[in-house]
This record gives sequence, structure tokens and C-alpha cells, in this order.
Amino acid sequence: MTMKYVDEFRDPELIRKTSEEIRRLVDPNYNYRFMEVCGGHTFSIFRFGLQNLLPENIELVHGPGCPVCVLPMGRMDDGLSIAQQPDVIFTAFGDVMRVPGGQGTPLELRAKGVDIRLIYSPLDALKIAIDHPDRRVVLFAIGFETTAPSTALTILRARELNVQNFFVFSNHVLILPAIRAILDSPDMRIDGFLGPGHVSAVIGARPYESIVKNYGKPLVISGFEPLDLLQSILMLVKQMREGRSEVENQYSRVVPWEGNIPALKAMNEVFEVRPFFEWRGLGLISQSALKLRPEFAQWDAEVRFQVEGVRITDPKASQCGEVLKGVLKPHQCKLFGKECTPEHPVGALMVSSEGACAAYYHHVHLRQAVGE
Repeated sequence: MTMKYVDEFRDPELIRKTSEEIRRLVDPNYNYRFMEVCGGHTFSIFRFGLQNLLPENIELVHGPGCPVCVLPMGRMDDGLSIAQQPDVIFTAFGDVMRVPGGQGTPLELRAKGVDIRLIYSPLDALKIAIDHPDRRVVLFAIGFETTAPSTALTILRARELNVQNFFVFSNHVLILPAIRAILDSPDMRIDGFLGPGHVSAVIGARPYESIVKNYGKPLVISGFEPLDLLQSILMLVKQMREGRSEVENQYSRVVPWEGNIPALKAMNEVFEVRPFFEWRGLGLISQSALKLRPEFAQWDAEVRFQVEGVRITDPKASQCGEVLKGVLKPHQCKLFGKECTPEHPVGALMVSSEGACAAYYHHVHLRQAVGE
């Protein structure tokens, strides 16, 4: 049956039948651990209460698929040091404005008079640069492969227009090295993955074949509606029941097997892979992030500004790393719901709506607090 509309992916009867099929097929003597890599999946799981529709022996582990959540404090401070240099207009997306660094958040620095502006698109930053030729405009670029193409296309546009005062501070990261780092962790047991829908719409399904081949873990690329996620979990259960480890694409209505070719072409033209990049909670991961190619150095903030490359340890009481790796659930962190809330985040996982802690806080913690 072909499904075209969102309502069909929230159909109560289809959801009930899928949940029942999962319960019928699971091995009652085995505890399954499936990781949803994408923060959007984490948000949907909490929002729709999907864990309550699953057997007790299926545990959903929340992965590092929220780009704001994996940004280390030192990298935030590097960006803010640029923001405070003379004649700079610093631009950032909404969630980034509230990410805590060692010297505060961008919002806090803006309140002290630093020219930091909220944008909705990389092209917004380029327009600011065109409108203010006497200022240096810096884009704090962030995200997985989902948003890297828009940054790349903006840089290509800056070159086309010969905009001399526009610079990009790239914090784009790659999904496959993060999955490998999790699987290489000696204390981590994952039986299968819910592959990220947004990232996969750009890179396609094929790149995950190396993960499945080398680690023997099934991976199902999933959409974001309740039925999407339940169908994807059912596909993982079926693979395990049949002794298979394959890449399957539940989200085929959006994700092409070979990816978005024009987007990949733009990324490859502008970016190259960094030798190493630090991830919050996961440490240094090789070949895991993107930087501008040398031929685009004119627009590279790390070339045109002095960036110290500081490394700052998270607050001792914060347990973001353990939550990111799936070792702890959000509510098991000592600061959760007390010192650390969405209004006053201590860790980055409480900033973005796709962060595991913020999603749990809004859709589970608050409901429990009012007795729902």
C-alpha cells in the first residue's frame, strides 16, 4: 500500500497492528538494544511515547545525532573569540545561540554588546555581508551532512559574487565515523541502528553498507512519524530473527539509495575531511568532520582569524558524554531537571529540541511532574 500523507503514518489501527507484530516476533528471552542515531528520531520517540508501545525487552538507546549536542565547549569558545574581534558580525542558528561554552552562550555575549545575530539560512549571513561591506561577517556553520550542502552552496555563491568580507567557521560533522566510534567502544552493546532520515536524504543508503559489513549490525533508515519508527523497529527485529544484517530503507519515499547527487557534488567541491575533530562525549574521532578546501581559504574563518583550538572539559557534574553514548538515560544525569533545564542548560543536550535531555524533559519529565 502506498502512503502519501502524514495522517496515514499516524493511523491508530496501523500503529496498533505494527506494535502487535513486533511483540509477536521478538524473542522473549533476549533484551534488544536499538540506537536511533538521529536527534529527530529521539524527539519523535518521546513526543509520541513510542517506547510505551514496545515490548519491555526492546530498549531504545539515544545516539549522537544532534549536531548541537556533540559540539564541544572549546569549539563554541573558539567561535565566540572570533565574535569578539573588531568589526565582526557573528551569525548563528537558533539552537547555537543557547549552547554553553566556557565563557557563556552567544545570547549572553550578545546581551553584553557583542554583535551576534540570529539567522535562518547561510544565505542570510551572506546577505548581511553584502549589506555591510565595512564589516567582517562570520557564519558559525554547524550540522551533519544534512546542512553541509547549503553551506557549500553559499560559499560558492560568495565566490561567484566576489564577496570579500564573508567567512565560514565550519563545524560540520559526518555521521558514519560517529557510528563507528560507538561500535568500537568496548562497553557498548548495540544490536541494530535506526538510520538517520535527514542525513540519509543527502548521502543515501549505500554508505551504510560498510557499517553493516564490518560490524555485522543491521541498519534501517527510518522516517520520523510514529508508524515510520515502529515499522523500522519491526524490520530490525525481523532481520535479527532471520539472522540477517543488512541496510534497509524504510524511508524510501524521501531517501534515494545513491543520495542527492547535486548536494554531494557541492559538498565535495567546497569541503575536505579533517584529520581529526573533537566530539562532545566521544572525544577525538578521525576523519569525522569537514573543513574548507585550500582553494576556498579566502572564505575560511579558521584561516582568516586566529583560532586557538581550545579544549575545555564539560562541567564535572554534567554527564552529557554518558547520555550521548547511550550509557545513561537523560533522567539519570545528576543535574537533569534541577540545575540543568531547557531554560538554563548546563549541557548541550538540554539546548536543542532534538537533544535527548530536552526531548525527555518536555515529553516525559513535565508530564510526570503534573501527574499525567
